[in-house]
Amino acid sequence: LSDQKGWNSASFTKGFRYFLHSFSNATTPTTFTLRKADGKLVRLLQENFMLKQTLKETKLGTIEFNTLTTDSGVTLHYSMIKPADFDPNKKYPVLFYVYGGPGSQTVKDQWGGSYYLWFNYLAQEGYIVVSVDNRGTGARGEEFKKCTYLQLGKYEIEDQIAAARTLGRLSYIDETRMGIWGWSYGGYMSSLGISKGNDVFRCAVAVAPVTNWRFYDNIYTERFMRTPQENGENYDVNSPINHVDKIKGAYLIIHGTADDNVHFQNAVEMVDEMIKKNVAFDSEYYPNKNHGIGGGVTRLHLFRRISNFLFINL
Repeated sequence: LSDQKGWNSASFTKGFRYFLHSFSNATTPTTFTLRKADGKLVRLLQENFMLKQTLKETKLGTIEFNTLTTDSGVTLHYSMIKPADFDPNKKYPVLFYVYGGPGSQTVKDQWGGSYYLWFNYLAQEGYIVVSVDNRGTGARGEEFKKCTYLQLGKYEIEDQIAAARTLGRLSYIDETRMGIWGWSYGGYMSSLGISKGNDVFRCAVAVAPVTNWRFYDNIYTERFMRTPQENGENYDVNSPINHVDKIKGAYLIIHGTADDNVHFQNAVEMVDEMIKKNVAFDSEYYPNKNHGIGGGVTRLHLFRRISNFLFINL
């Protein structure tokens, strides 16, 4: 249906005579076309021409896709965005972008939208941005995806920490200046990273994180963890709230007070536990904002806050 290298998807009409084709890659915004079943072009629907022209005039970094093998022998896919003026003789701080949830994928040759542009802003400021797909993520087969069953967070954060150690040996990476950030499941992961990986990650940003599996909705959690009555130990040992005493680096926790997915309770209870354990932290709360923390100038404020935190602590 398509020979374009990148990310292709097709939505067929009833009867399969035509399909809506979308295509993008890591550096090319999405193009939408209408095509016949044999792939022949019928009409160009959306090319994102103005955005593509703007990108041509912008000094973007380079993005690379590769694999690494951890010290325990696990092979992982990763992407790396380097500054446009990258110098292999220099050492760069690294920010890891993580999601890592069941069946997900962040390492893919697909247009990343505003995240990709923000990562390039960080690259312009002298950072390398890395993303690693840990065990439990998709597109690597059933065994790779399902090995986290009943113990969400265990292998995922082990892989992120191990990947950071492996990449930290590259000559151009400053292993003393590695940070991690994520949203939702990624916020959960970054919270585990700054605690369980306190000798690797210097700072972490957790947006709308699950901090205790006992607080998250049962239709999701019990699908992968069964019930707390059946699997309580793994609920607790893999919850960041039970590892706050391990936090040594700078930690920023962010949440919308009207989050109906990962409830605000997760942030409040995490903060309460950090206060009890005398752990220093930064926090930012967005009144009446849901899990997406958007609307008006909210996103601009949010990413300025995260960026400034990284510039100070990474």
